[in-house]
Amino acid sequence: MPISSEPIQCNRSESISESSLIPKEILFSLRNQIETLSLEFGFSEIGFCDLDLNDHAQALQSWLDKQYHGEMSWMENHQLFRTSPDKMVPGALSAITVRLDYLPPNAQFAKVLGTPTLGYVSRYALGKDYHKILRKQLKAFATAINDLLVKEALDFSFEYRPFVDSAPILERPLAAKSGLGFVGKHSLLINHEAGSWFFIGELLTNLPLHLTNPPNQSLEHQSDCGKCQACRTICPTGAIVDDYIVDARRCISYLTIEHKSAIAVELRPLMGNRIYGCDDCQLICPYNKVAPLTKEPAFIKHSQLSAPELLTLLNWSESVFLKETEGSAIRRIGFDSWQRNIAVALGNVPPSAPLSTEIIDALTAQLGRSTLVDEHLNWAIERHLSLSAEVTMQQKRLVRSIEKGLPRDA
Repeated sequence: MPISSEPIQCNRSESISESSLIPKEILFSLRNQIETLSLEFGFSEIGFCDLDLNDHAQALQSWLDKQYHGEMSWMENHQLFRTSPDKMVPGALSAITVRLDYLPPNAQFAKVLGTPTLGYVSRYALGKDYHKILRKQLKAFATAINDLLVKEALDFSFEYRPFVDSAPILERPLAAKSGLGFVGKHSLLINHEAGSWFFIGELLTNLPLHLTNPPNQSLEHQSDCGKCQACRTICPTGAIVDDYIVDARRCISYLTIEHKSAIAVELRPLMGNRIYGCDDCQLICPYNKVAPLTKEPAFIKHSQLSAPELLTLLNWSESVFLKETEGSAIRRIGFDSWQRNIAVALGNVPPSAPLSTEIIDALTAQLGRSTLVDEHLNWAIERHLSLSAEVTMQQKRLVRSIEKGLPRDA
């Protein structure tokens, strides 16, 4: 009974014919065993669904037409695959979807966001690269599923392909269709009991487990956000332009991770000290009040980046950056984007005479290595020079007022 993680080679009609030989009672038994098995692999929850996502084609095209995807030009490609994943994986009939909680203990959200001299890293990125961790677990999970089929002595060639935010398929609609949650107004998947601090992954397979779904399982076109607008009102840059629609060009997560060119000047002051990603829309979401902590050791936070000093990060060389982000998703953005983001954050530190001088000196010392980074370094320097001058003028006016109006206490 061969097993493969490569794109399925058999044609769709052959796979359907083969899978139809599996009695329904056996499918239900397999489903129950696979659900139990998923817990052994550490997944927080599992679901199953068919692969028809054509209902999302129009909304996706409208989003692209409005250029909300920014520099993510790859989003324009392979539209058929996004709404019909079986076209990318011939022979696939269903998706096995999983979610895996990632919220680390002692996340220190308020401490870091409330301290402008610290850099805020989105909490999903504090552990090891989730792409690699979850994909590895999915492959091992698929091997165990194949072992189940062998145990059942089924004459069935199990085929699969794993996905973790790595291919042109609409993962959140698949997860919602399989019952793992509903898509919130911030466009993220929300689970009623677990909030939204989790990763999702999929196995596209020729095993027709979607046939075992109960009626009305899908949450694909449902929402329990009600009249809540918390995520829309809290977004620093106004990136959630309408319910369920995010303009990535204004989203801090996009700007600090996917965006490779200069950040728009008008958006820089709104980014605060967020240097990699942004969690604001999740932090304000009522469903996250009781979100579970991760049980996955790989997602426990990296001590160097949980509450880092911005000036320390700015002084990293590229070799130090590569060493400190080894095994992390952060490394993917590259050193230039990393320094660009830190420069913006330092430009947003409130001015004070001794600190501003230190920041200006540190920023100036980094000039000359990259045109992209230099633009943001110079912006931050000018911010401190102009704001410091403004503060100095205010102080002078105050001193004059005291000397004139309160001479006794001057």
